[in-house]
Amino acid sequence: MAPAAEAARPGGGAAAPAGLLRRAWAKASTVGLALYAVALGAGLGLASADWATRGGYPFGGVAVGPWTAWPRAGSPSADPYTRAVNARRGEVPLAVGEGLLLTASTDDSGRTLDATCTYRLSGVTPPARAWTLTVAGRGTPDPGRPPMREGFTSTEILREADGRFSITVGPEVEPGNWLPSPRATGPIRLAIRLYDTPVAASAGSLDREAVPALTRLGCRS
Repeated sequence: MAPAAEAARPGGGAAAPAGLLRRAWAKASTVGLALYAVALGAGLGLASADWATRGGYPFGGVAVGPWTAWPRAGSPSADPYTRAVNARRGEVPLAVGEGLLLTASTDDSGRTLDATCTYRLSGVTPPARAWTLTVAGRGTPDPGRPPMREGFTSTEILREADGRFSITVGPEVEPGNWLPSPRATGPIRLAIRLYDTPVAASAGSLDREAVPALTRLGCRS
């Protein structure tokens, strides 16, 4: 009798389907919100990881003028972000007993190094058995750009009589030690790698006179 009574009430036959639709809609909305939250969290996580590992090492640097020393980049106790940067670059960092990495993305005046500008890198480096200087652009290399010199070693540069050196970094050909910009425009980064150096374990004791000066000479209009 109960089903017959339910069916006999006005609108009773449509009440059950409507309730089912409401419950299904509520359940679908809950699932949709959960999926949205998961997608948003994954997107933010990937974006933050990309941002944190896209440039240089985020932690552990020791500033010396325009240069930053990274004494723990190759240490087994390096932080997870540093290890992620190494993995993304595909580089094998210098261990504490092997050497020391110095990087610069600004000049002596604190201005960002730009591929359209010319810079003079002069002076001396901390004592080391050997060292290399490389220049790199941040971001995707310019397509179709012909291969060019990307660095110098301590054994191939021209020096002054007192052992000091001067290297020009810029887009136009220069006499002497010239290192071409790696791209036509955009920020650039310089890196000095010191091999078998006694300062690897005491980077905090480096003073300004122990690293090369980095002076902007002019910019191409």
